[in-house]
Amino acid sequence: MNRRNFSKLMGGVSLALPAAAAVDTSRYFYFAIIADTHIIDDFYKGPEGNALDTETIFKTKDRLISARNLINSVTPAMEKVFLVGDYFHNYPSDKWDFYFQNKTRVDIAKDITDGFKMPVHAGFGNHDYGVPRVSREFSHDLFREKYKLKPYYSLDYKGWKFIHLNNFAGETWNPKGPLFNKQQGSLGEEQLNWCEAELAQRKPTFVFIHYPLMIVADVEKGDYGLHPLLKKYQDSIQHVVSGHWHKWYDFARTFGPRHYVMGATRYDEDAYLLVEADMREKTHRFLNLDLVDWSTHYSRPYKLS
Repeated sequence: MNRRNFSKLMGGVSLALPAAAAVDTSRYFYFAIIADTHIIDDFYKGPEGNALDTETIFKTKDRLISARNLINSVTPAMEKVFLVGDYFHNYPSDKWDFYFQNKTRVDIAKDITDGFKMPVHAGFGNHDYGVPRVSREFSHDLFREKYKLKPYYSLDYKGWKFIHLNNFAGETWNPKGPLFNKQQGSLGEEQLNWCEAELAQRKPTFVFIHYPLMIVADVEKGDYGLHPLLKKYQDSIQHVVSGHWHKWYDFARTFGPRHYVMGATRYDEDAYLLVEADMREKTHRFLNLDLVDWSTHYSRPYKLS
């Protein structure tokens, strides 16, 4: 029996939200976070790097649908879903027309997330790029055309701010540059300036970035970089949430604000975070954090009452 099955046999803990009538909607709102959905299509050619990765890649659609069904069922309703990158899994072609002459993983991913009852706001992961075979500009144009999404952006909602950063926009992901190293993320000076302007508003903020902060360049120009910015504005940053490693890790305040790395729906349909935001106190709480099996792919299921 693998660890995931053992965890499921242990059962979920009932942490259901209070009845809808009891919730003060002038004070609270709710949102969910998922990561690493890795959707594929009939053009996919494997295998992956190991047996577990190969097994899980063929279950990504079903597991995302299962997570979606749970999130759709929670009351009071989740009002937003944030997807922390690796929306789909690699590029079956480097030809633009291919994505408009065929139904690909790009379309299938959107079809599934369109089934959420609430808006889904996705960010870029490394598998949403195909560097160097597919240019970053190609990916940005495809995301804009198919999903109406920019490479990085923010959302202001009910006095809170949600920032999707892109750690693939900097020089470490420029295949023509001397710093090219796909194992390290970087933002680039333009995005860093934009990020600081967003953080300077000092609203209660969630920051989403695909790579864990440990593998994102701390500084990029002199002493200017993401890590110093996060520490500068840590008093208003509620959490930084990443994916990529497909397992749950808690970095506490290693980088200033609290930093979690999420498990992936690719491996576990119960890999999601449900969050209650308190607009009056400008605080939040995770409703299912006690179900997480830290340092593994897995979390126990959230039980609805």
